[in-house]
Amino acid sequence: QVQVVESGGGLVQAGGSLRLSCTASGLTFDDYAMGWFRQAPGKEREGVSCISRRGVSTWYGNFVEGRFTISRDNAKNTVYLQMNSLKPEDTAMYYCAAARSCALVAGVIEGPLDAWGQGTLVTVSS
Repeated sequence: QVQVVESGGGLVQAGGSLRLSCTASGLTFDDYAMGWFRQAPGKEREGVSCISRRGVSTWYGNFVEGRFTISRDNAKNTVYLQMNSLKPEDTAMYYCAAARSCALVAGVIEGPLDAWGQGTLVTVSS
């Protein structure tokens, strides 16, 4: 019943920007931290960013290096990932997930994520 749907991916040149959106339904949106993961072919899935229930706390993977900003609009059941200064190594399928805690997204603790989207593809050309 829960649906998580990402959008906003596409093809962009290195140095460009994209804004990903993720809309969730079938859950109480503000009960969940919302995270972004990515996975490139041949590589492990990695956490990109996470935002707490009401947006007070955020987390970013080390590779983000200040380039991305996560935000959420609980009235719209939507979380965003603004990605600037994109690099070819950012090329991946990006997934949105609902989580009990951002610690799960950051890998600080182990446990399942509650819901996943189908992904949106980001391709960064050199």
